[in-house]
Amino acid sequence: MSEHQASVSLIAEGKDYELLGTVDQASFILRSKADLCTAHLQGEDAARFQADYQAVQLQHPNWEPDQTLAQLWDQGGYSWLAAQDGE
Repeated sequence: MSEHQASVSLIAEGKDYELLGTVDQASFILRSKADLCTAHLQGEDAARFQADYQAVQLQHPNWEPDQTLAQLWDQGGYSWLAAQDGE
């Protein structure tokens, strides 16, 4: 994980959620702070996430990061790809 941490930067953060990604947007880390779970998205999952993230931002430009990321976590189904932190 330390290799990935050096190559990712913060994209969005709220009280309950955090989104990190690589500069080339080839991978994303979506974390639910409340659930202590993290989804590592790469390949097709990362491409789908990027499209979904942009779509939610366009539909709801005034939403706070937690609202946008919660929508993707719950309704977008990305919670299914998550594992407990520390696993």
